[in-house]
Amino acid sequence: MKLHTELSDVKTLNHGSSHRPTQPQTKRARTANQRIPKWAYLLFILLAGFVTYRIYQHRATEAKAAQPPLRPATVAKVVTKDVPLYLDEIGTCAAYETVQVQAQVSGVIIGRHFQDGSEVKKGDLLFTIDPRPFQAVLDQAKAQAALDQVTLKRQEDLRARKVISQQDYDTAVANAQKSHAATEAAQVNLDWCYIKSPINGRIGLRNVDVGNLVGPTTGSLVTIQGLDPIYTDFTVAQNDLPLVRKYLGGPNLKVQTYLADGSITPRLGDLYFIDKAVQPGSGTVKVRGVTPNPDRALWPSEFVLVRFILDTLKDATLVPTQAVQISQAGPFVFVVKSDNTVELRPVTPGQRQEGDLTVIENGVKPDETVVVTGQLALAPGAKIAPQPYEPQSKSATSYE
Repeated sequence: MKLHTELSDVKTLNHGSSHRPTQPQTKRARTANQRIPKWAYLLFILLAGFVTYRIYQHRATEAKAAQPPLRPATVAKVVTKDVPLYLDEIGTCAAYETVQVQAQVSGVIIGRHFQDGSEVKKGDLLFTIDPRPFQAVLDQAKAQAALDQVTLKRQEDLRARKVISQQDYDTAVANAQKSHAATEAAQVNLDWCYIKSPINGRIGLRNVDVGNLVGPTTGSLVTIQGLDPIYTDFTVAQNDLPLVRKYLGGPNLKVQTYLADGSITPRLGDLYFIDKAVQPGSGTVKVRGVTPNPDRALWPSEFVLVRFILDTLKDATLVPTQAVQISQAGPFVFVVKSDNTVELRPVTPGQRQEGDLTVIENGVKPDETVVVTGQLALAPGAKIAPQPYEPQSKSATSYE
């Protein structure tokens, strides 16, 4: 009984001792919470937000670095306009008219009235042959013609009075006509003494000088060539004949002539002649055009470039020539979408045109944008940094 009572007292003592310190500890915790200021919470929130922002910024930088860089490329709009359908050939020029000036009467040249290589007009005096012998013949013919006219008048009076026969009257009439014809022939021979230019053109180098004896068998005294307009001669391959025949007689059929060095503006002329047969051995057909040449910039036998325009293509679709690329699958262009990504588009290119443009028969639409330069670094779906394409200035030759 005594031992049990002591144990109970000990438990009661221990139980009481375990609950005594609880109240002081709770009071200390409440006191510590009351000591933390509100600005500390605000600072904590700001620091947490800043750390979160920096984490997201770092992740965005890493994502941006992981993306491929934008490829620089120049771009241009697809345009539409009327362009020619043509064949490009090489040709030569030929004088529109060529005259070999010759003497029609025999005599000594006593005058030269031109400068070699100068321009002459139709009717300009070139040479003078001594006219004195022909003047004498003309005077004699005129005298005889006057005498025959007097005789004829007398015979008419006698015939009216029936004094002479019909035969005598007929002889008088014939003599008057013969003397008149002789007068006209003498006048023509005298006129031939003054050799004049039969055409407008450029005169060549003379073959005779003053003092030379010339005549109908002497040969050419000088050559004159008409240079405005001028002929443009070229050939068309027989493989192109079906296309040419399709447009023969059309309103847009023209011949354009220009020089390879671009020194003159291309000149538009008309088709003058196309041969009726293919030349054996060469497989070509001769064609001739007539080209304006007011400044004499084109010369006979000069090599020229010729564009044989067959027709006009209305509202043709055009892109810069550099935009058209070639792959194993064929020609293609890169078309730029609204988000600056590119799409590979197969195309059917046509003829190259003035201004470094190429006709696209199908594959692109007007107002679409195509890549002109920088295609080697691109693939379908790649994103580009577009820059406007500025074509280089070209010389007056233009025709491709």
